[in-house]
Amino acid sequence: MVNLDPNYLKDLKAILYSKRANLYYLEKCRIMVKDGRVIYLTQVKDKYFYYNIPIANTTVLLLGTGTSITQAAVKFLASAGVMIGFTGSNGTPLFAGAEIEWISSKNEYRPTEFVQDWLSFWYDEKIRILAAKDFQKMRITFIRKVYSKDVFFHENGFIDDDYEIQKLLENYDHQISQANTINEILLKEANFTKNLYKISCKKLGLDSFTRERESNDSINSNLNHGNYLAYGLASVTLWALGIPPAFALFHGKTRRGALVFDVADLIKDAIVLPLSFCLSKYNFDDELFRTECIKYFTDYKVLDYMFQSVQYIAKKYSKAK
Repeated sequence: MVNLDPNYLKDLKAILYSKRANLYYLEKCRIMVKDGRVIYLTQVKDKYFYYNIPIANTTVLLLGTGTSITQAAVKFLASAGVMIGFTGSNGTPLFAGAEIEWISSKNEYRPTEFVQDWLSFWYDEKIRILAAKDFQKMRITFIRKVYSKDVFFHENGFIDDDYEIQKLLENYDHQISQANTINEILLKEANFTKNLYKISCKKLGLDSFTRERESNDSINSNLNHGNYLAYGLASVTLWALGIPPAFALFHGKTRRGALVFDVADLIKDAIVLPLSFCLSKYNFDDELFRTECIKYFTDYKVLDYMFQSVQYIAKKYSKAK
C-alpha cells in the first residue's frame, strides 16, 4: 500500500538540496511506486527487474526514450523536490516545451527571501552588470580550485599554474573587471571559452576542435551530456531558492531559462570541459561518461557551490540598493 501520509511526504525533503548526491538518467523502463518506494522496472529477455530510486537523496531525474511514469511516482518525486526532465536518447536533447524547462513541484512553500533579494537589484542594469562580473570571477575561482587539485586532470595537462591556463585565467579576470556592459561580458566570455578549447586541444594532441551541439563526435557528445547534467543542478538550485530562471544576469532576456545557463557556467569549464576532452581518448560510452561526470560533481560539491554563489550574489547586491 502506498504511504501518502503528509508527515511521511514532508520527511522526503529532510536532506538539503545542496547535500544530495544523486542524478539519474533512465531509459527503456517504467517508473512507479511499489511498497511506498519509487522504483523503476526494466525487462531483460523474459525477466523483470526492480530498482529503487532513493528520491530523498536525488536532485534530478532525466527520462530518456522508452520511459513512462505513473502519477503516484510523480507525486512522490514532487514531494521530495526532485526535478524531472524528459530527453531524447542518451540524455540529449532535452525536451519539455522549451530548451530549459523542467517539471518541478508546485509546492509554493519555498523561501521568498532570495527572490526578493534578487529582484531588488535585478532591474538596475548597473548593479546587474556588477553581479554578472562577480559570477564570472566565481567561475574563474572554481576552475582554479579544480585544476589545482585534480590528479586525472593534471595527468592530461589541466593544471592551474600551467603557463597557458594561468595566463588565460589572468587575462579573463582582468577583462571582466574592465567590462562595462553585458555585451562586453558575453564577448569576453565567448573568446575565453574558445581559447580554453584551443588549449584543451593542444593538451590532448588534437589538431582542432569545433563546438557543434549536433555533432556526434565524442568530445561534442560528452559536452552535451555534461552540460545537461549541469543545467539540471542549476535548475534545482534556482527552484529550491525560489528564484525564477527568467531573471538572468548576462545570458539575455529572450531566453526564459537564461539564469539556468548563468548558474551552470559557474562549474562547466572547471569540470565538464576538461572531462569531456580527457575521456574522449578512452572511448567511454555516454553512460560511462555521465557516471564519471556525476562523480566529479559530487566530489567537488558542485551543488553546494551553486547554492553558495547564488545566495551570496542575492544578499550582496540586495544591500547595494
